[in-house]
Amino acid sequence: MQTKQQKVEIVQKIEGALKNAASAVILHFKGVNIGEETEMRKALRAAGVTYTVAKKTLIKRALGNLGHAHDDVAMDGEIALAHGGGDDATAPARLIHEFGKKYQTADKKSKLHILGGLFEGKLIGAEMMREIATIPSMQGLRGMFANVINSPRSRFAIVLSEVAKTKN
Repeated sequence: MQTKQQKVEIVQKIEGALKNAASAVILHFKGVNIGEETEMRKALRAAGVTYTVAKKTLIKRALGNLGHAHDDVAMDGEIALAHGGGDDATAPARLIHEFGKKYQTADKKSKLHILGGLFEGKLIGAEMMREIATIPSMQGLRGMFANVINSPRSRFAIVLSEVAKTKN
């Protein structure tokens, strides 16, 4: 059992994390074993994302203190926060979504569910957070952009080489 002072410290820690994070995901987890959680935490840490498990009431209190109406996000069962991301604001949502697909029960139900989160300082629901989770990483987006930029050049080079072949 936690003392009142410990609870106040946890709420302050959560508030600070939510204020300073590029984004945060509120997730429900059930049936995740220790090996899976260790693997997930290691991958999250490598991407600059922190994973915190806390009581629902403390998370709700921290959200309320920050001025967010947490009634829009259904928080049932075991709740955790994935927050951070540094330059890549989509990292927490994307990684949790990937691990949700990876960790499934025998009847193909995900052990991790995105319930909502904070993105650009706004509390958003599960559906919008899942959409954010499907956005590629910044490195992936840069690669796609470079491909788009180089595509006309490479097509032009192919056309020139074909014209040169027909002229010979």
